[in-house]
Amino acid sequence: MIYPARAAVVLAAAGAPPALLVAVLLPARWYAGLAWPAAVLLLVALDAWRGRHRATATIALPRSAPVGAAVPLAVTVRIAPRRAPPPRAAEVALAADPLLAVADDGRCAVALAAGAGGATLTVTTLRRGTARPATLWLRWRGPFGLVWHQRARALDQSLPILPDIRPVEQRGAALLRRLAYDGMLAQPDRGDGSEFEALVEFRAGMDRRTIDWKQSARHVRLHARDMRPERNSQIVFAIDTARQMSEPVDGVPRVDRAVTAALLAAWVALKLGDRVALEAFDERPRLSTGFVGGARAFATLQHRAAAIDYSGAESNYVHALSDLSGRLTRRSTVVLFTEVIDLVAAEALVRAATRLVQRHLLLIVVLRDAELEAILARAPAEAADVTRAVTAAGLLRDRLLVLTRLRHLGAHVVEAPHAAVGERLVAAYVDLKRRHLL
Repeated sequence: MIYPARAAVVLAAAGAPPALLVAVLLPARWYAGLAWPAAVLLLVALDAWRGRHRATATIALPRSAPVGAAVPLAVTVRIAPRRAPPPRAAEVALAADPLLAVADDGRCAVALAAGAGGATLTVTTLRRGTARPATLWLRWRGPFGLVWHQRARALDQSLPILPDIRPVEQRGAALLRRLAYDGMLAQPDRGDGSEFEALVEFRAGMDRRTIDWKQSARHVRLHARDMRPERNSQIVFAIDTARQMSEPVDGVPRVDRAVTAALLAAWVALKLGDRVALEAFDERPRLSTGFVGGARAFATLQHRAAAIDYSGAESNYVHALSDLSGRLTRRSTVVLFTEVIDLVAAEALVRAATRLVQRHLLLIVVLRDAELEAILARAPAEAADVTRAVTAAGLLRDRLLVLTRLRHLGAHVVEAPHAAVGERLVAAYVDLKRRHLL
């Protein structure tokens, strides 16, 4: 495809005033004013003929990419000269995809040396799924800079966008060492579990809750239960995928933030010997992985987490949590990722949580709403800002009321910014394990 460049349009327009002047001053020679457009047209045709080259453009897509990450794509351009030397620069453009955000409309300049060159085009992954950019365009100017030569190449490549496990790779080992293994080398089994192992004499520094008063009365000396870690606890990560969880937080949907935090906590739990399962629901249960154990099972969890889809339906907590409770055959820890927005849905959450905490340990994880907090903290400049602030304050008050009610029921609540929710969840899990609550 060949089309005129801006220089050709400007050059052709520059001949209009002289042509008009000739027509006014020399009416009998009006056709002399056509010499300029004809010359420009001839130059454009010559530029189009001399600038035709054999050109190819390729782009390298990685095997996969995490959601919410900036992914560099390597672009390679080769232009084989024909009637004129190859150009010194070219431009490429990548077709848009709903799962990708591309800076500068996907355009990128490529510097060429002897007809070859490369550049890096950065895209940002927005949601999980498979991105399939359809077309890659390449264009370059002719020797005179008057025309563009453009080529379009259909792409049959795809980019799988998976859950973000970068926190596991970057901070998982450090969190495990700092939170779970810190101070456990000298007494690896004392005070870190809930299974009785032996009866020992009570010493200063031991937890008074471990005192066995009946045995102490029999021996006329304080005795305590020596506990060993319970390595087979069941942890269920239940992720709400309904409409409110599909809204973005800092460019990434809440459900993807929840999946990332769940995978980080699941990796730590598997390392500590517990069994882990993933659940996903909206108006009804959508995904159930069953319990897996061992560090090698993390790859299975990651693969199944990639299948968690977005939904526009409303959350049905009663159905989802009742179905989950019916399938659990022993006391388990249920980590629920959700978002509290309106009081109607919150009432259903409180009813479902009331039944669940009677047998299981419930840990609810919510993301702090930075947008509402920013509206509330911003100084009002007009009347509309006051209305927004009052509305934001009401929503945050309702949210606090619901979370307080859940705490009074016996549920544990983790509320943190999206950047720290994974670490806060791991810290809460390890703390519950140290307190023998799992």
